[in-house]
Amino acid sequence: MPTPAATRAPLRIDGATLRLVRLPLVTPFTIATGTLTEKVFPLLTLRADGLEGHAEGVMDPLPDYLEETVAGAMDLLATALIPQVLGQRFAHPESLARLFAPWRANFMARATVEMAFWDLWAKSLDLPLQAVLGGEGDAVDVGVSLGIGPVAGTLDRVAAHLAQGYRRIKLKVKPGHDIGLLQAVRKDFPDAHLTVDANCCYTLADSDLIRRMDEFALDYIEQPLAWDDIHDHATLQQRIRTPLCLDECIRTVDHARKALQTDAARVVNIKVGRSGGHTAARQIHDLCQAWQVPVWCGGMLESGIGRAHNIHLSTLPNFTKPGDTSSASRYFSRDIVEEKLECVNGRMPVPRGPGIGVTLDLDYLKSATLSAQDFTA
Repeated sequence: MPTPAATRAPLRIDGATLRLVRLPLVTPFTIATGTLTEKVFPLLTLRADGLEGHAEGVMDPLPDYLEETVAGAMDLLATALIPQVLGQRFAHPESLARLFAPWRANFMARATVEMAFWDLWAKSLDLPLQAVLGGEGDAVDVGVSLGIGPVAGTLDRVAAHLAQGYRRIKLKVKPGHDIGLLQAVRKDFPDAHLTVDANCCYTLADSDLIRRMDEFALDYIEQPLAWDDIHDHATLQQRIRTPLCLDECIRTVDHARKALQTDAARVVNIKVGRSGGHTAARQIHDLCQAWQVPVWCGGMLESGIGRAHNIHLSTLPNFTKPGDTSSASRYFSRDIVEEKLECVNGRMPVPRGPGIGVTLDLDYLKSATLSAQDFTA
């Protein structure tokens, strides 16, 4: 998808600040791999021509989502990625993606730098990120992701979020907490737009159990098998009717191509912070659009910085399924941005203004910062 041509001289990155930030969660969030009670993440600010661009890393403290960790990313950012771009001039954010292309993996750390530059570059053009990415619209459809908990409590949460207008309910499942949960939810909410997310906790040996999920009119089943196994997902798709959606497996456009060619993914969850940044996310979006495979934007419990990036990306045309960019107040009692990113009847307004359209709440950010390191060219 083309973007507006750059209308200014290349930007020289003349400074950066790398913070480690901690935000307590309003309620614990439990999935098949464990429980989070706080969000700890790298927050990067890049500077050029008196402007600042921001992005956050989406890796977990432990390698329980993908192999990257917060500690490893902080070290890679400080010792390699930031020094590699500091003092350099870039005419377009895609130049950073090309710069990092020879490096192996570490897509989430790379995305942190690339996304911060997209914000910076859009601000230098006095355009919203949405415009330079090629999106349009003033709001996006969103759903909610409900962590694992007692069935009775989950039913209450489903009812509350449907009453708030959310367009899709995603239920986290795991072995022993799946069919019974779906039976109860579908009984009480026969018309609800439901999906499930297994976070890689099943194997092909569970095919018969997963096939039973066909009974519940799910929109899709997300990442039931191993985080790096496109082949087995293709095999599973031939055994069930419900479309499979891939998350962890899709980090590059080549991963997406292989999944589409083998019918391993009839829906794709695009997480910009997982995929190396907006350049790769747009490539995956465009490929899926060419295959007529719908996409949606997943969430990683981001603060307002990452949430704003996700919202802008979700305005691209093939994001036709509700994403995970629900109200920030569901996760944090106070966010690190001044603007309130809150849904209205299942729609998340796109932040207005240049770049990602949100401003750091520096007073609160200071109290939430565990460490900070400044870099100058």
